[in-house]
Amino acid sequence: MSQEQLMKPQFEEEAQASHNQERKDIQETSDEAQDGRKNSEQASSPAASERIFEQGNITIGEALEATALTAGNRAVDYSDAAAIQAAEVRATGRTNIVPGGVAAAAQSAATRNARVTREDDKTKLKEILAEATSKLPSDKPVTRRDAEGVIGAELRNDPNLTTRPGGVAASLAAAARINQNYQGSPTKQ
Repeated sequence: MSQEQLMKPQFEEEAQASHNQERKDIQETSDEAQDGRKNSEQASSPAASERIFEQGNITIGEALEATALTAGNRAVDYSDAAAIQAAEVRATGRTNIVPGGVAAAAQSAATRNARVTREDDKTKLKEILAEATSKLPSDKPVTRRDAEGVIGAELRNDPNLTTRPGGVAASLAAAARINQNYQGSPTKQ
């Protein structure tokens, strides 16, 4: 028997052990993601949010909250309101706006801002989106299809037919890319 034939069972055992360890690591990562989601619902600490973000489970609500950080000082306009409404519809699965929800607040702010002349008196995105996750009756991870719907809504309602860097559509698109990359990574099964 050659040395190669003698070593073959050892390699197969090592490969199986490695495979088993990878599956265990994946399960632990999945468990941590669920724990992180539970923890973020109970107390939204930066560490919990960061862990969820790193694992690719970014929800629509979290993407809206990210917009508050990236473009929060900008006044809410009709294109923002339309994009927020599209995001809420996709998060909740409902076709109507939730009374007192994020989309209703955004539409109200956009209407008010259109009448106000002083920039300082206008309602800003951060005021509407700061705690979007808690204002949504249900939430889900952002998909590419969700991002496309929100981008379309923002484009249709912008006078220049553009989306804004760091805006609602851009935040959902970034979250969808991260989620898609996480789902397609070799360690995720």
